[in-house]
Amino acid sequence: MHKSPCPYGMHPMVLRELRDVIARPLYLIFVDTIKTGVVPLDWRIANVVPIYKKGTKSKPGNYRLVSLSSVTGKIFEGFLRDAIE
Repeated sequence: MHKSPCPYGMHPMVLRELRDVIARPLYLIFVDTIKTGVVPLDWRIANVVPIYKKGTKSKPGNYRLVSLSSVTGKIFEGFLRDAIE
């Protein structure tokens, strides 16, 4: 809930508030993704931003990359991770 919005602007709080409405459609998308092995394109899009750490700002090694990806994709990844463990 306390995360940033995904690349297409949906905030995790929206998913939480609408959980009763979107649970079934998301479930169907998750099942279809597992059956076909094709991940929706929106889940593969991410905004990657360099964040300055320390040292000289002109050196690329002094930055770390932060990836802002789809909230629903992260949820799906969590289900897969839990199933594998």
